[in-house]
Amino acid sequence: MEMNGKVKNVLKYSLSLLAAGALLYFSFKGISWHDFGVALKACRWEWVVASMLVGGVVLYLRAMRWRMMLLPIDPSTTRSTMFNAVNIGMLVNVALPRVGEIVRCGVIARNSAVDEDGKKKASMDKALGTGIADRVWDVISLVIFLVLSLPLLAGRAGTYLKDTILPGLKDKADLWWIVLAAVAAAIVGWLLLRLFRKKSNAAGSVLDFFGGMWDGFKSCIKMKDSWKFFVLTALIWVGYWMMSETVLLAIQGMDPAQFTDPEMARGVELARNLTIIDALILMVAGSLSSLVPVPGGFGAFHTIVAGALLSIYGVPFQMGLIFATLSHESQVLTDIILGAFSYASEAFKKRK
Repeated sequence: MEMNGKVKNVLKYSLSLLAAGALLYFSFKGISWHDFGVALKACRWEWVVASMLVGGVVLYLRAMRWRMMLLPIDPSTTRSTMFNAVNIGMLVNVALPRVGEIVRCGVIARNSAVDEDGKKKASMDKALGTGIADRVWDVISLVIFLVLSLPLLAGRAGTYLKDTILPGLKDKADLWWIVLAAVAAAIVGWLLLRLFRKKSNAAGSVLDFFGGMWDGFKSCIKMKDSWKFFVLTALIWVGYWMMSETVLLAIQGMDPAQFTDPEMARGVELARNLTIIDALILMVAGSLSSLVPVPGGFGAFHTIVAGALLSIYGVPFQMGLIFATLSHESQVLTDIILGAFSYASEAFKKRK
């Protein structure tokens, strides 16, 4: 049975990698690698570095927001542990989508203080509960951010919003039915486990685990200074917006005369007309790539963002891929650098 589980995991991640490879292949199929290289050399790399720095700040803000949910469970949880957990989780997600969510909770559980009964205060089940709550808030805040931005977006990308963004958000909303079904199943399962708890040690163990997850999930209700949580959430999304804007500035700094292909030169000219509001549209479009379960969003992000630039602004697909590649790969590099640093930090802490 354990072997079957391992085989399923291998198949799942193999299919995920194949999907990412296929998306990348079809995204980059037929592009001129010469012009692509010229574009990468011609862009303003200082703005790409600025985007990476903002990305690092966003990861720190995410860690501090998650810490607020964990503090009612384990007040000794440090900022460095939270930051390391988030970074290591993002590093794992680059290769194995969704697995990083479990790994980051494992980092928290390993560093958690012990209570008077000798048990971890932020045990794995409770850490997972707060991790789920953290992701639920991500979906809620994305919807709120979009609703607040609609007056700015509608005039620029009304058709694209109607045909692409809103259906994508509907897909996200449809996930709530899955969540509700899962909650209903969990309640039924909980009742059955309660019924058989005295007759089965296994039932008692499963019940305790899910009880711990629920304790972690509802910890957000017990947060102190909850207004800080919402400020951090707002800053996180503004950070994502600024990451999109800085990469846009990077391609706007290109000189159209450097390109022999007139389409690429036209793409630069069109990109120069884009504003910070257009960066917001591209950020929202890119967020839809999270619906596709591929490692690190490879391929999905490139296709969606380049398609948005083409359909809304007429920017040639190849120039759109330049923007998408700089946006995505700069953030992946940030995840790798910070993830490796945090992994080394945790490994050193463990040896001590």
